[in-house]
Amino acid sequence: MTQPNPASDYILLAGPTASGKSALALDFAEQLGGVIINADSMQVYADLRVLTARPSADDEARYPHRLYGCVDGAERYSVGRWLADLHQAVHEARTQGKFPIIVGGTGFYLNAAEQGISDIPDIPDEARQAAVSYHQTYGGQASLTKLNELDPVIAERLEA
Repeated sequence: MTQPNPASDYILLAGPTASGKSALALDFAEQLGGVIINADSMQVYADLRVLTARPSADDEARYPHRLYGCVDGAERYSVGRWLADLHQAVHEARTQGKFPIIVGGTGFYLNAAEQGISDIPDIPDEARQAAVSYHQTYGGQASLTKLNELDPVIAERLEA
């Protein structure tokens, strides 16, 4: 299991889009000498600034912001990769004597930040394509039947 960051000297701001998290994060950054670190699964993408209520360029210039717009929209990005990036951003903030302020509304990301996640290896593209092709060729029920042959525990969870 990938462990959560054991140090508790950070602020985690969570809530829905447009609930005031970014403004509050800026206030904390000013008061504490902080670095604002993104915990929103869509705000990591460079192409989605307008669609995600990402902080304005002026706000991003006021105080350091990390993990905003750092991934191309065509790239595959996962909570596991985000968690590794988060640990790096928190480490860099602390090394620079800045206070980490983690801000976002993606529950899976926030849960991973607090509790960690299981180590799951990357799925090779060939395996992913084979599964998609099988599903497209034979349909959902056949895919579920095949999964039941390969992993009945997981298949049962999906059927429930």
